[in-house]
Amino acid sequence: MSLSQIARKQYLDVKARARPTARWLLGNWMELIIETLIRLAGLSTTVIVGLIFFFLLREGLPTFLDIPLRALFSSRWYPTQGLYGLWPLIVGSLLVTAGAVLIAVPLGLTTAIYLGEIAPPWQKEILKPLIEMLAGIPSIVLGFLGWVALAPIIQDLGAPTGLTAFSGSVILAYMALPTIISISEDALYAVPKDYRDAALAIGATQWQTIWRVVFPAARSGLVMAVMLGIGRAIGETMAVMLVTGNAAHIPAFGTDMLFQPVRTMTATIAAEMGEVSQGSMHYSVLFGIGILLFLTTFAINFLAGRLVGQQVARRRGGRL
Repeated sequence: MSLSQIARKQYLDVKARARPTARWLLGNWMELIIETLIRLAGLSTTVIVGLIFFFLLREGLPTFLDIPLRALFSSRWYPTQGLYGLWPLIVGSLLVTAGAVLIAVPLGLTTAIYLGEIAPPWQKEILKPLIEMLAGIPSIVLGFLGWVALAPIIQDLGAPTGLTAFSGSVILAYMALPTIISISEDALYAVPKDYRDAALAIGATQWQTIWRVVFPAARSGLVMAVMLGIGRAIGETMAVMLVTGNAAHIPAFGTDMLFQPVRTMTATIAAEMGEVSQGSMHYSVLFGIGILLFLTTFAINFLAGRLVGQQVARRRGGRL
């Protein structure tokens, strides 16, 4: 073979390798389509949330424009008399949510530690699916259970009625537990095994390893679990409406504060939306309550994201 033929053959080989094949073109087109669909899905989520907030503003903005703030945040909620004081509803929501957090967070984190660090594999295979299955129980069923079983127990213990803020806190804590346990256990599982081995190698006990090593390493995931649990509790409606008594008043401050009937913002919307006429001030105030709930949930999620971001940045800075 002559030198010119060899050069021509090498040129044709290089040209053939440089020419895009049909498979390469198809793969690029598929990748482009998938990336576009993912972008559209993410954008659609943002657009949907924005449209929901726009609808709430359109229907509820007259609440904040036509009612003075002093009257809007007063202590009297009597819509039939034109009194739209939201303070009893806000206090009731905060009281029930705070009680649920005080019950669910320690119990949820303790259960997650047991599942992730202590329980043998056969127990974990049984307990984790059962805990996750609790999230599928309808809230109305849990509310009915609290009304039938929990309320009489609380009344027998000395409370004037069993339908109290404490009843709502117990039911909400039960509903938030699957979220807190599952996410916390996943966060603990994500901590590398090398961390545990290194701590045990220098003489730390199992509890010292969990408290001093595993917990700090999984802190960002634990914070997210707690925040999502709080969001789950503050947005619940039907279960709370059944067991809290639905009394729109501010409980007297004292040791029995949790054992008095209250009404939450979500229960107020569910109970009264079907009784108002569209365009009335009562209708707008109910949507104004929805705006407050939306902003509260957004603030909780934003705070959780900031805390997680700070923890991740601090850990990366420590590595550097």
